[in-house]
Amino acid sequence: MDNVKDDAYYLKKIVNDLKFIIDHTHNITVDEIKKNEVLLDSVMFRLIQISENSERLAYDFKMRNSEVPWRAIKGMRNRIVHEYGDVDLTVIFDAVVSDVPQLYKLLSGMF
Repeated sequence: MDNVKDDAYYLKKIVNDLKFIIDHTHNITVDEIKKNEVLLDSVMFRLIQISENSERLAYDFKMRNSEVPWRAIKGMRNRIVHEYGDVDLTVIFDAVVSDVPQLYKLLSGMF
């Protein structure tokens, strides 16, 4: 099979989503992201996907890479999904500006 769904597969999906967010939000301001509904929805969708794919990683993989904030990733997903109409956009923006690039740097070096 060409498309084995193992840790490397899910890690690559996560890294691709992180890269998408970085590429589309480079030098953006909080006001710009708040005004761009399509971009905001896309970023939130990618954050949800990152969490969903991180949940598919093997427990052993996550334990070997405990420096990754796995619980915070899941927490961001829960905030978006359960408070969608009332999400604090500054939290999303802060994650995009600081957390996403750090996570990208950390995870992209794993494969």
